[in-house]
Amino acid sequence: MPRILDVGCGPKKYPGSIGLDMNPSTAADVLCHLDHGGLPFRDNSFDQLRAEHIIEHVADIIATVEEFHRVTKPGGTIFIATPHYTDFSSFRDPTHRWHLNTYSFLYFYPGGMHGRDMWYTKVRMREVKLRLRLLNLWRALGFEFLVNHSRFFRQFWEHYLSFVIRGKLMEFTFEVIK
Repeated sequence: MPRILDVGCGPKKYPGSIGLDMNPSTAADVLCHLDHGGLPFRDNSFDQLRAEHIIEHVADIIATVEEFHRVTKPGGTIFIATPHYTDFSSFRDPTHRWHLNTYSFLYFYPGGMHGRDMWYTKVRMREVKLRLRLLNLWRALGFEFLVNHSRFFRQFWEHYLSFVIRGKLMEFTFEVIK
């Protein structure tokens, strides 16, 4: 069975995972605050890492992703779910420090954002899947299908349409490269 870490598990830990949270009133197996040092696990400890609705809360995204990368095995996966910055929920929660879009993790891709690896981190991940959810009206009209099945349309949407046809939730799956 794969070893799974659920970071920020809250009251409902992912089935079969080790839950990590800073709040003792959750389903956490391990208590840890991401902004107060590294994760209390050895390098390459997990096959999968899940971070649902947590990345927008951390003080330092680069340091947090570095820790996720460190504890995940080569070829393992990191799943990150976070609101798109055009969704009202991105701004309604005063604990959200970051407002992200579908390009926010390009920094960690081989080739970085501008065709070269970024120099502030050695972390490299490959996007396996990106699922973008839109508000119900736009989903019903077929825009969600287009955004998720055409890179060209997703880029066009992100650049020109996202403030009208607003995003809701982004779900990234990355493969860890070491």
